[in-house]
Amino acid sequence: MDRAEIDLLRALPREELLTGGHTGMPGYGGSIALRQALKVLGPRTILCIPASSLATAVAQDLRTSLKVPMIHCLFESSAVIASGIKAALEMKGKGDVTVVSWAGDAGTADIGFQALSGAAERNEDIIHICYDDEGYLNTSFQAGSLTPARSVTTDTPGGKDTPKKDMLSIMAGHGIPYVASASIAFPADFMEKVRRARDMRGFRYIHVLTPQPQGWGYPPDQTVRMARMAVECGLWPLVEIVDGERRTTHRPERRIPVREYIRSQRRFNRMSEEEIAALQEAVDRSWA
Repeated sequence: MDRAEIDLLRALPREELLTGGHTGMPGYGGSIALRQALKVLGPRTILCIPASSLATAVAQDLRTSLKVPMIHCLFESSAVIASGIKAALEMKGKGDVTVVSWAGDAGTADIGFQALSGAAERNEDIIHICYDDEGYLNTSFQAGSLTPARSVTTDTPGGKDTPKKDMLSIMAGHGIPYVASASIAFPADFMEKVRRARDMRGFRYIHVLTPQPQGWGYPPDQTVRMARMAVECGLWPLVEIVDGERRTTHRPERRIPVREYIRSQRRFNRMSEEEIAALQEAVDRSWA
């Protein structure tokens, strides 16, 4: 971490807007991402969180573990509800309130995609943050379109046959002002991207990798390590696309081989050495 990143982190407010007492599992990347993002978004924020493991963790019996307002909405509707809330705030002269549609992989790329794409096409003045578990955690880790190929899930016990959907390219194709990928293992990079999105207007999309020990199959104290390995082996590039211009925000040295990342997780125990070698070659070509 360089001096600029250290200074950025030191300048963050000490107040925690995600408090203790939530019921997220130990080592859950989704709650780490929410804590990091709220540090930058600040108290004048409204969250729309659809049905998900994180919504269940932070909201219980009309009480939440959040110090900002939260709307717990249906799976398919977070982006459209966020759009409506933002329109109402504008009519009331409260345009400085940031409205965030905060959804998992199901609420973003699958069940929630219709509302998400519609809001992006209209260039609604909201931020959508996808916290990507790479599997449906709230239904015992089912496969979805953001689950990577060969991952073992409850409904793909032999390993998923199809590749992970490229949501960055899909969202960039809408012509929106801001698209970015992030990782909880690089908090300064993630929070700087949240800050940029907060200070822009129009539809902004951030996709953050949030490992989770239950479905991925690793010890709970290894979550940040998993997130860092995904970036450093080259499988999870950290990029941002501003008005169509793409740049890499962290260029990994890639001293960690893809095999080390794959073999650290039980979900890839159906992946052969030949498949891992092919994946390594694909990563090498991509970075070349």
